[in-house]
This record gives sequence, structure tokens and C-alpha cells, in this order.
Amino acid sequence: MRKVLPLFSYIFHPIFIPVFGTLFYFLYNENYFDVQQKYLILIQIILITILIPISFFYLLKTMGKVDSIMISELSQRKIPLLIQIVLFFLLIQKSITQERIPELHFFILGGLVSAIMAYLLLFLKIKTSLHLLGTSSLTAFVIGLSFHNQINILYSIAILIFVNGVVASSRLVMKAHSVKELLIGFSVGLLPQVIMWYFWL
Repeated sequence: MRKVLPLFSYIFHPIFIPVFGTLFYFLYNENYFDVQQKYLILIQIILITILIPISFFYLLKTMGKVDSIMISELSQRKIPLLIQIVLFFLLIQKSITQERIPELHFFILGGLVSAIMAYLLLFLKIKTSLHLLGTSSLTAFVIGLSFHNQINILYSIAILIFVNGVVASSRLVMKAHSVKELLIGFSVGLLPQVIMWYFWL
């Protein structure tokens, strides 16, 4: 099991969370998008939240600013988090707007707030688990979709809660975080999403 757990750190890497959230949105939300529009939205999110960050990662790695995709060192996190903040801001301003897709807009906005909080905590020498930040925000978003659409998706919610536990165990096994850092990450991801419920539920 200890050999399997690290896989969850890669499967649920923070850069994949916006895509997972989008897939859940299309799966459980009643919307008027046709298949072509859904693909276009998904491609935009993949481009901005996965492909561009990966490109920046390899650039930073070439420059010696980061050493791995997990970015475990506190000092190496400032530039990647700033890049994520800028990309999230562009995404909600130019593509996933409140008028067009309010549910996804506030999900990404919550992620933006979480990223800003994690960035500010760096200056207090506090390391936030970005993995738990991502999984907890995704869980809160799916719970919100359940309330919003008045649908019973308890199995999906239960699986996501389980995923939070498995990812936390994975980070502990990899010695990437302390329990305190995991709890901080969970809270920093969860609270902005819960606050965003007020605007779209």
C-alpha cells in the first residue's frame, strides 16, 4: 500500500483539479452547452491550467528555480503560485466568466483566493499542502453542485472525501508534509469554496 499511495499525489496533482471540477460540472449540472461547446471550454481550461503551467515548470527547472513537479521546497513555491494566480485571474476574466458559466466561475475564483492565501502564507514561512488545497476545494464544489441542482450524488461525494484521506496519506508517506501543513491546505482549499456558495447556490 505504501508503494501505491504516492500515485495519488500525481493523479490528484493540483494542476488537474480545475479539469476535474469542469468534468463534474458537465456531469452533474443542467446546462445548455452542446458537445462542441463543452469540448471548447475543457480545452481552454486544460490549456490555461495544465499546459501553460507545465511549460513554465520546465522553464523554471531549466533555470534551476524548481527541482521537481511537487515543488516541495518553501522557497521554490513563490513563482509557481504567482503564475497560477495570474492564470486563474485571466481564466475568470476572459473565458469562464460569471455571466457565461457562473458555477465554474466561482469555483475557479475560489481556487484563485486559495492560491493567494497559500502565497501569502509563504511569507509567514508556512507551507501549505497544495494537494489537499485542491482536493478539498473540489469536494466542496461537488457538494455545492449537489445542493444547487438538488440531486443525490452521495457516492461521488463519499469518494471525494475518501480521496482527501488517501491524498493526505500519500503526502505523509512521501514525507512531503506534516499533519499541520495538510490541515492548513485542507482549510485553505475548503473555506473559499464554502464562501463562494453564497454567490451561486
